[in-house]
Amino acid sequence: MAAISGLIRVIEKAARKAGNRLRRDFGEIEHLQVSRKGPADFVSKADQASERTIWDELRAARPDWGYLFEEAGEIEGDPTKPRFIVDPLDGTTNFLHGIPHFAISIAVQEPRLDGRGWGEVTAGLIYNPITDESYWAEKARGAWLHDRRLRVSSRRHLDESLIATGIPFAGHGDPGKWTRIYHALAPQVAGIRRFGSAALDLAWVASGRYEGFWEADLKPWDTAAGCLLVREAGGFVTDWKGRSQPYCDTEVLAGNDVLHSRLHKIIAGALKD
Repeated sequence: MAAISGLIRVIEKAARKAGNRLRRDFGEIEHLQVSRKGPADFVSKADQASERTIWDELRAARPDWGYLFEEAGEIEGDPTKPRFIVDPLDGTTNFLHGIPHFAISIAVQEPRLDGRGWGEVTAGLIYNPITDESYWAEKARGAWLHDRRLRVSSRRHLDESLIATGIPFAGHGDPGKWTRIYHALAPQVAGIRRFGSAALDLAWVASGRYEGFWEADLKPWDTAAGCLLVREAGGFVTDWKGRSQPYCDTEVLAGNDVLHSRLHKIIAGALKD
């Protein structure tokens, strides 16, 4: 087992504290006050409280670091120091409908050495408050579920593979593109699942529960920690053109070393004009 670093302990402490609050709120979901922030895109007081808890915990431990939050946006820190990328509640719609499948995602991104923007993601954690599962990874130190090393699935055949996705919904994504990919892929795989949390989808690819994952129109806070988890578990993450980036969000394709390339070919073929 890899010794848990001080940074991961800081991140996990923040996630667990926020997760305790989310569990309490989830138990009283009918009393939550909810407001819309866009078509089929909800934000609740639970979202905001979770973000505030994480902010307070991380700021106390790393006061000069920057932040990229889903709700509060970008908060600048010392430009020579890393920043946290935080989704305080990934799977908000599940949460608000009483579906126990959601997570907190926190990643660490380093500044580029040339001072021009942001570079590699070097640490990440995805915490599921309902199951108390804490997935974490650090660059070159592997991916872990608590103290158990994670590896992507070893399956090599699509007809044995379970693939996760996110389905476009009101105001988000391109239903036409998604449908073309689905029709090309579905006949070749054992199943396709849509559970409503991209962060957990990527954590499950890293842990071998899924063989692959594709989705579009996501944000950095949805995928930054999950992309690192998959890579540190021996998998690959790119956009739909096969390009690797510190994190992929507008287009994400994840899988093991064999199936990633096959999924890439299927998606590329489906989207040809």
